[in-house]
This record gives sequence, structure tokens and C-alpha cells, in this order.
Amino acid sequence: MKLPHHPFFLFGMGNRRKLLYKAGALYDALTGELLRSWSPVHEQIIPHEYTVKWQSREGKLYSIREDETGVCLMVEGTQTYLTGNPIHLPDFKGGRDANLLKVLLHEVLIHILDGKPLTNFLVQNAPNYRDGAIIAECLRRTGNLGLVKDWILGLTEPFDYARDGEREPDNLGQALFLISMVADKDHPLVAGILEQAQGFRNTDYLDGRTDGGEHPVYQTKWMKYGLKCLGLPDPYKIPVSFDPYSSVFWMDYKDIPTNGPPFPERTKETCPHLPWAEAHFHGWDPPMPVSAKSYPLSWEVQGPGNPPFGMSTISPDFLERRIVAPHARHAAEMLLYFLDQTQAGARLDSQEENILHAH
Repeated sequence: MKLPHHPFFLFGMGNRRKLLYKAGALYDALTGELLRSWSPVHEQIIPHEYTVKWQSREGKLYSIREDETGVCLMVEGTQTYLTGNPIHLPDFKGGRDANLLKVLLHEVLIHILDGKPLTNFLVQNAPNYRDGAIIAECLRRTGNLGLVKDWILGLTEPFDYARDGEREPDNLGQALFLISMVADKDHPLVAGILEQAQGFRNTDYLDGRTDGGEHPVYQTKWMKYGLKCLGLPDPYKIPVSFDPYSSVFWMDYKDIPTNGPPFPERTKETCPHLPWAEAHFHGWDPPMPVSAKSYPLSWEVQGPGNPPFGMSTISPDFLERRIVAPHARHAAEMLLYFLDQTQAGARLDSQEENILHAH
């Protein structure tokens, strides 16, 4: 996917004020209010350093940089913090591409708003459980789960009703998984989830509509995994049937065959988080090239329905093409894919070294 070429950078990872830099100006990203403007020359956006730097026509050196403390404007060496709230920014030392992982983490953390894991704060007001579960796993692995802890503890509904008010059965396992990250089986929502699951039970698996289609394997995998994470009894068995979302769940049950073809090329353009999850499940090579020098790295193309009006804050071209970028679910899937690849590679290297020493 070739995104519209309009250089910009978002600041405000975690629960910080959201700021947008583009074309020599700094805006409040949510309201569009112009906060400051300059006449930059030699502008440079450095995504993996969370930095924009430039020189003014008068020769002054400026930069805006985000770190674990906050977002800092620097003018000729003088620092002023514009917004702050603690986050954790690992350096990913030992990774195959630390700079790439840093950019992907930015594209996840930038969409935490008021303690909620959104996929894009410009176009979404409330989180959904499907994306929220993957984003929360990314936060957990990078030491940032505390940013959304209160949201998880405050869950009161078994379903998120994100798709036209539907009760989607995969939400049940996703909610259990989310709760397991910060609480235990005594969380007040757990009993309600178990009760609701009975209404979707078809012999020994879950059945119903998810994302507009029938996905019993995907739904049952999530339920089983949520129960497992909370240490609860599991009466379910994964059905033997084709489910195109089977490979989207990669956290466990990788020995269950998908019984169908991979996602088509078109999906890589519109919903790239799906083929990334599929590659993670199978251990395939990345489904598309990705470079730390680009920004943003993640996106989704919205289908019919409400256009992503908030993207016009960045550029009308994004709105016209219905592109939402950056996209936290896509970024989280890529980050978790590369983290697991790195860990698997380290284990393989260790095994090979042990074999060499044995001989």
C-alpha cells in the first residue's frame, strides 16, 4: 500500500496530550487547534527517535522529541516539556531491527487515549475487545500495560457491541483474556461472560457471527484461551471446519489446521493486520516489506459506512481514500510478530550452540 505522501508525525504516546506536527506547524491533534508555527528549512522526521528537527530561516535549531517523560520542544538547547505522563520505551537491544520495533511501538502507544486502547484516536471513540486484546498484549510485553489497567478493571459488559450493536461471541474470550492480565476469576464480569457463552454454545464449541461472518474456530480458540489464562474449567473443543479467521489467532493452538487458503492479496491492502497475524500463526516470512525509515508503517482501509473524517486533520487525501493511519492493531500485530521471531531465533541460536558444544 502506498500511503498519501504528506509528511507528518504524531506526538503524545500513552495518556498524554495528542499533538500533530506537519509542514512547520504544531497542532492539537484532537481539536485541530494551531499551537505554534515556524518557517522550517532542512526539516527531518526521525520516527525511531520519536523526533522532528529543523532549522529556521533565521538559523535557529529546533526539535520536538518524545521520551519516557514527555514531549519536549528544544530551541537552541533550551528544553520545554509540552505534555508529560510516564511511559516505557524499551530500546529492543538484541532485536533484529530495534529501530523498526521502536516505530511500531510508537504507532501502538500513540493511540492510548484516556486510558483506553484505541486503534486510531482520530477516528475512534471507544475501544473494541478484538483489537484491544492484541494491543494490550503488546503493552504487556513492552512494560506499558498499566496505561490501560483501569479500563480493563472497569469492564462491565461481556460484549463491546462495536459492530452495529451485535453480540459477537469472540468478545467473550477476549474479555476473559483482558481480565486475566490485571485480575483473576473473581472479577465481577467473569460470571456474566460464562453465562453468556451458554447462549452461543453449539454442543462443545461456540457458534455465531464475528466481523460479519461465521468463525467458530476463531471464537472457540479465544474462549478456550481466556478460560486457560484465568485457570477456569474448559468444556470446549475446537471444531474441525474451515474458518478463514482460524490463523488470525496465533497465541496458542497452532497445531490446529486451518483447512483453507491464505488471505488474498487484496486483504494486504485493506486489512493488513490479518495477513500479519496469519504469518505469525504459520511462522511465515513477513507478508509485506516494512522499513523503519517510513512513517506511518500501519494502516487500514475502511469499507462502506462512516468515512474516517478525523483523518482529514492530517490530510484530505487520507479521508478521500478512506485510509486510517497509523493503526494500532496493525502495528501491534507486526510488533508481536517480530518480537516472537526474535525470541524464536534466539532459542534456535542457543540450541545450535549447545549442539556444537556437545560435539
